[in-house]
Amino acid sequence: MGKLCFGLIVGNRDFFPDSLVASGRERIMNKLEEMGFEVICLSPADTKLGAVETFADARKCAKLFAENADKIDGIIVTLPNFGDEKSIAHAIRMSGLNVPVLVHAFNDDPEKLDLAHRRDSFCGKISVCNNLKQFGIPFSLTSKHTEDVDSAFFEQDIKWFAGVCNIVKSLRRVRIGAVGARPNAFNTVRFSEKLLESIGVSVETVDLSEILFKVQQISHEKAIDRWIEDVKKRYAVRVVPREALVTMAKFSMVIEEWIEENQIDAVAIQCWTILEKQLHITPCTVMSLLSEKLKPSACEVDVMGALSMYILQAASGKPSAIVDWNNNYTSDDEAILFHCGNFPVSMYETAEIRFADVIGTTVGSQNAYGACAGKIKSGPFTFFRLSSNDLEGKLIGYVGEGEILPEDPKTFGSRGIARVENLQQLMSYICSNGFEHHVAINLSQTAKAVKEALEKYKGLGIHWHRG
Repeated sequence: MGKLCFGLIVGNRDFFPDSLVASGRERIMNKLEEMGFEVICLSPADTKLGAVETFADARKCAKLFAENADKIDGIIVTLPNFGDEKSIAHAIRMSGLNVPVLVHAFNDDPEKLDLAHRRDSFCGKISVCNNLKQFGIPFSLTSKHTEDVDSAFFEQDIKWFAGVCNIVKSLRRVRIGAVGARPNAFNTVRFSEKLLESIGVSVETVDLSEILFKVQQISHEKAIDRWIEDVKKRYAVRVVPREALVTMAKFSMVIEEWIEENQIDAVAIQCWTILEKQLHITPCTVMSLLSEKLKPSACEVDVMGALSMYILQAASGKPSAIVDWNNNYTSDDEAILFHCGNFPVSMYETAEIRFADVIGTTVGSQNAYGACAGKIKSGPFTFFRLSSNDLEGKLIGYVGEGEILPEDPKTFGSRGIARVENLQQLMSYICSNGFEHHVAINLSQTAKAVKEALEKYKGLGIHWHRG
């Protein structure tokens, strides 16, 4: 996740002590900058205490934000005292910014409620939110109604809000690549390009024959050797013949060149069975490396899966994988996650490149080298799936969190055991609503940010499975 920039609005009401506003502004700015964020805020030279209290202040704030519109990823409203509800709402409206807004209020000290120390931010926050509602400005809230900026709650809330902002920012102009046609047997990965375009997501296609032709033309021996050397540093490569590694290197070069030329953010690839029959490889290792480089790469031309990976990546700053909800396990709340596999290399405990066992049964294992095998690292994870409901003309999704267990299932490929509370209820929801068997996963806890960003700021219906 790149460095984010927040526009900060410090609220003020004139009959409260100036000292609380001055110190509050300084404390929150220091905290945000300490956390690595850039902050744009009125200075005491611009308005009284660098706060927003009047319509004139609101105009100055709006002008400052508008001048930095290309930098500001989100707005934080902070209330060191009750604040002026109207000027805050006017400042946001007049700025013209369409970014997430977080409303924060300082704690009062119950032992200091005299005129010199009382804030009344608890009450003022309600009024500010009331005005934002009237103005039609969507906004987010801290987990507690009032919070000290030095508390763990505030820091956690800012990290969450940063994820929300990064998702919204990342979805402004997204380009998903579709390489080849979906497998004929997989109606499940059908989707609506028009619905995606309506939220700012474009799909760029390329015929697989164009990629295959270019692969045959490559003869950059030094570049190929460097690619193979890099792969051997990241994965165990014991059984893969050099000829297959050379072909993988060529395929990687062509795909990455196409991604660069077309400014692709995530890609979905026709991974079987033409590549196995024509190039005698599977593209899994190439896709694994792409995802590791934060270019999410999904199997079976699952464009919605690639977009789901991309959104989780935006929320966490970590690479995502696409998996199958594949098998039941020993508990009703456990399931095996599996794919042939193309998970980002950092997601594995250890990873080995070998042939794809399942595809190998039809094309021959000698034509299926390139699949990654290994167990997913244990720990918390988030799962997410976005889908297009074409019959109702809308995008839908579900999100939730669980745990990848330390145990390694007795199977091959890329795999892990997931524990999700009330998994049976989730499976019923997935089936009843016609979702795909693919789901994006990320080794993070970002479900709340995904739901907030997509539902509140993009207008999508997202089901949050909370167990």
